[in-house]
This record gives sequence, structure tokens and C-alpha cells, in this order.
Amino acid sequence: MGNDESARDEGRTHGFATRAIHAGYEPNAENGAVNVPIYASSTFAQDGVGGMRGGYEYARTGNPTRKALEGNLAALESGTYGRAFSSGMAATDTALRSLLRPGDHLVIPDDAYGGTFRLIDKVFTQWGITYTPAAVNDLDAIRAAVTPATKAIWIETPTNPLLNIGDIAAIAEIAHAASATFVVDNTFASPYLQQPLTQGADVVLHSTTKYVGGHSDVVGGALITDDEELDAAFAFLQNGSGGVPGPFDAYLTMRGAKTLAVRMNQHCDNAEAVVDFLQGHPSISSVLYPGLPEHPGHEAAARQMRRFGGMVSVRLKDRQSALDFCSRTELFTLAESLGGIESLIEHPGAMTHASTAGSLLEVPDDLVRLSVGIEDVADLIGDLEQALS
Repeated sequence: MGNDESARDEGRTHGFATRAIHAGYEPNAENGAVNVPIYASSTFAQDGVGGMRGGYEYARTGNPTRKALEGNLAALESGTYGRAFSSGMAATDTALRSLLRPGDHLVIPDDAYGGTFRLIDKVFTQWGITYTPAAVNDLDAIRAAVTPATKAIWIETPTNPLLNIGDIAAIAEIAHAASATFVVDNTFASPYLQQPLTQGADVVLHSTTKYVGGHSDVVGGALITDDEELDAAFAFLQNGSGGVPGPFDAYLTMRGAKTLAVRMNQHCDNAEAVVDFLQGHPSISSVLYPGLPEHPGHEAAARQMRRFGGMVSVRLKDRQSALDFCSRTELFTLAESLGGIESLIEHPGAMTHASTAGSLLEVPDDLVRLSVGIEDVADLIGDLEQALS
């Protein structure tokens, strides 16, 4: 997104569903194309040396389809600047390298996504970065984790896979009191359910592979901010490292974003019904869902989220019961990832969070994570019922 206020203005003047459909692109002046064209060009003709047309010279540096997506994502988060990446991990890597230098310290969730933990623990520590895990729902623990070297506080809310909730506004105060940058991974909530920039976050991160794309057909990531200097740092590494989405990936992600509002409402409706069923089942020892009044993060979630999301985690009596549950579903596909229109089931300890084994972030081995899709909910409940019987 260019260094202007257009995305922020969109966020102030239109409702979410309208922004999702229209922000970032206007019908082509030449032929009136309603959808953004896929600019499948690796390079762009120049009108003389340095005479770029529309600011484009080489597709790694900028592409019109990608620019449209970046404007759309910024508007959805009520932000000013958006940068799109080839994956959520590429966005994560860019944010970390922009914010941290050797000797710096980072606070992360004690139940962070396995890929984020692996990158920090296995790669960034080699470059002199230290980190401390802290529970996102424990403000005292976060304060205690901050050191004079802390340059960033990084949270997920809801967390993956335990669905803990961080109070965004309160953690923003802790971060800013320490002169640290506050990054919120908003992948589980999506911009429809929660907009962290409006609550004090400095940077919002997404794996757009998940709810934003929404159809399990494209991998991508994004960073959104209101800070021009941070955006410039992200743009430098986006170009310099080259972790950018191709134009077809950008098109698919933007196409998915157009229906985010209606999809998220159906995800939430279905998840709530699934939770009601699972709570009463004798094979389930506990249900983790921020929409439940007894959930420790329910109050914070109710305050900062529109609804409580489509992700549900459950604990069974032991690891084998969890594995059996995962193997017996039919409509819930056993697969990694989440946020698509189809329902997925996985065992985090053996799949998405295997990298946390033996660490402070190791997840319970009796845990199963459900990404509740938008199928007929009676069919989903029937599938879960037969799998648990």
C-alpha cells in the first residue's frame, strides 16, 4: 500500500462488509473490470530510464494485483499500511527481523503457534535474540517477562491451540511503557471479529492462508500497521528478501476476503452449536472456547471481539483417545491448517505443534483442535457424535 491515508479513510467511512468487497480496487478505468486483474508480469516497461509507469518496475518490488490486496487488508484492519507476503511465516520473519537486533529480547505466548516458536527458538536465537514465554491471559506474567532489553511483545489472541485470550488494550499499555513494539497475530480471530490496531497494537499479523483467504486454496501472510517507519522497514525486507505472493495468490486471497464477513458469521454459528454438543459428551473432559462464560478469557474476548470465532479445542481422557477421535471423523478432515470453509480436525501435539515438544510451550497430548467449517451444522454434529461413540 502506498504511503497515504486511503486505506485508513476507507476504514472510517464504510462498514466492514463494504470494505471487504470494495477496498483496494476500483473498476478498471480502461474496460470497467469489476474484479482486480491478475497482472501476470514479472517486469514492467519504462518510459525512459527510471520512467516507471504507475510506480512499477519489477514484480518482486511491486505488482498491481498485490497492491490491491494490500490496500484491502489494511482497510479491513482499519489500518493505514498493508504488506502482503508469500506465507504467514514470511510475514512473521519479516516482522521479527525488522524489530529485533542481536542482544534484543522478545516476549512471546507460552502457547504460541508451533511454527512461530520454531522460527524464534531455532533460528533467531542463533543471532543473539533471547525470548521469554508468558501466558497471554496473565498481565503480571507479561510484566515480569519484560526486561530492559525487550524490544517487542508478541501475542496471539485467541492463541493457537489453547484458545487463551490476551487483553489487547492492557498488553499494549505494558508494551508501550517498556518502549516495546506490540505485535498481535490476529489469524484466529480474523479482521472481522477483532481489529487490534484500534485497541493499541502497533502491528497486526495474519496468515491469510486461514480465514482471510478462507478456501484452503492459497498460502499467504500480511503485516498491517499505522506506523510509517515500521511499514518502510517491512517494505524494505519484503523487497530485499523477496517473500512476496504471486499475482494469482494475491487475487485468490482478495477474492476470499470479499466474503469474510458472511463466512465468519457462519463459522461462529456452527462453532457455538458444536461447543454445545461437545460440552455434554462423556468422552470430552473439557471444551476450550472463549464464548463459554466459564472460559478464563471470556470477559476480555467479549470486550474486544465481535463474536468468539470458529476454532474449538477439546481435551479427552488421554492421548490415545485424542488420536482415535481424529482418525474417526468423516466430514472433519484430518489435516493441518484452519479457517477454510471445510471443517478440519488435528492433533496439535503430533502435527502443528510438534516443534514445541519438550519445551515450555509443549501442548497437552490429549488435546484435539477443530476448525469448524460452514457445512450444515447438523451434519457436523452427527460426524462428531459417531467419531466419539
